[in-house]
Amino acid sequence: MAVCSGIKRDGGRCTATVEPPQEYCWWHDPANADKRKHAASRGGRGRGGSELADLKKQIRDLAAAVLDGTADRGRAAVANQLYNTLVRAIEQERKIRETGELAERLEAMEEVLKGRRTG
Repeated sequence: MAVCSGIKRDGGRCTATVEPPQEYCWWHDPANADKRKHAASRGGRGRGGSELADLKKQIRDLAAAVLDGTADRGRAAVANQLYNTLVRAIEQERKIRETGELAERLEAMEEVLKGRRTG
């Protein structure tokens, strides 16, 4: 079994094994560059960060208005219920996005394993 010809970020040689005639592992194969770039552009960054920050500010402002008497308690209660619905929707979006990202990563790992088994 051969070793990947790729170079790691630290400058060292990649130690992943590859099946001939492959020269590179999935992570270093130039044919996978677009897939890696797409996965990297999405990794670790959620789109909902500013949305959640805005929502938290609105909830704080609503709570302050209720406490100082400038907001009607009934209307504030309904608004809070709607905020809770929005939080659940944001959480659902996050779960769907993470599931998709995990599926992509699993598919990539399966490709690597398939390459190792065919040799």
